[in-house]
Amino acid sequence: MKTREEAIAYGLTFPNTYQEAPFHDDNWQLVRIKGSRKAFLWVYERNGYINLNVKTDPEWRDFFRNAYASVIPGWHHNKDHWNTIILDGTVPDPEIRRMIAESYDLLTDSPSKRIYEAVQKIPKGKVATYGQIAELAGDKKMARAVGNALHKNPDPEQIPCYRVVNAKGELAGEFAFGGKGEQAKLLKADGIEVKNGRVDLEKYGM
Repeated sequence: MKTREEAIAYGLTFPNTYQEAPFHDDNWQLVRIKGSRKAFLWVYERNGYINLNVKTDPEWRDFFRNAYASVIPGWHHNKDHWNTIILDGTVPDPEIRRMIAESYDLLTDSPSKRIYEAVQKIPKGKVATYGQIAELAGDKKMARAVGNALHKNPDPEQIPCYRVVNAKGELAGEFAFGGKGEQAKLLKADGIEVKNGRVDLEKYGM
């Protein structure tokens, strides 16, 4: 990835995004998120190269800066939270896409995203209720939304939705995990005892 067009085209592949040049200067092109209008990708030319400003998690910020000389502290941005990628051909395309995707994720505050992040906090050998996940996601009233989000789980290997049960410890409907008894099998593999379709919350609750 070396051109402005490639960077913008990739940014626009993410849901609910649009391109804007808000500074009356065509050199600065932003890809924003609809609704919040937050810009997760800034594209501009500087010193003969296209540069990309992307938001970064502080845990990964220095990793990328140390790994690639062409990833530097965010130019014209908060250097604690933004990196600049210089498209000089030295940063592999998969890593550029990864950094853009991370920037998008960090600036997309959707209920589903918060729900999936909460589910990822359930340790192996424990379960959580829909209500607990809703509270961890920031709104204890959205237990129904938790169920809806988990049934659309985009990454079951990383988001262990089978560890979520109802307030009585009962397992979800069989359709949710690909077949009869699948949730129970997954829980048993975690070392959790399932009796008559139910988990003992006092023993295994998070």
